Amino acid sequence: MISLNTLQNTTRPSKKRKRVGRGLGSKLGKTCGRGEKGAGSRSGYRRRYGKEGGNMPLFMKLPIRGFSNFNFRRAYDVINLEQIEQMFEEGDVVDIEALRANGFISGRSHGVKILGKGELKKKVKIHVHAISSSAKEKLTVGKIPFEIVTVKKTDIES
Repeated sequence: MISLNTLQNTTRPSKKRKRVGRGLGSKLGKTCGRGEKGAGSRSGYRRRYGKEGGNMPLFMKLPIRGFSNFNFRRAYDVINLEQIEQMFEEGDVVDIEALRANGFISGRSHGVKILGKGELKKKVKIHVHAISSSAKEKLTVGKIPFEIVTVKKTDIES
């Protein structure tokens, strides 16, 4: 019978354990391969990548090239069709205010985008800022009305 204590890793041979501090003839005796002095020879030392021990780090010497929009992006809050199916009743309006009231969105929001995962059978009215192509296809097949609205300043700051 197989159990946790009888499991063996047969995919690769196990590496021999590094035995340090076992005499000068072992190549890892005395200082145990850590060198003589300095932070690296002390216990608890951790190499911090990017730090060069007093030198100006290389990444600070190199020029900044190009532009990244990461800090200025306007990311939408996304919701799937299956989540709308669970959250709303027949005839409800799905918009940013209704999603806030249901606790789906809190804090700043630059808009709502609907994604096409799952099915939506309930006839709800949808007023959102963006819709994916798969969601748009499913909504048109299901004859569910939707409208793409622009982002208002009040939507963002609420």
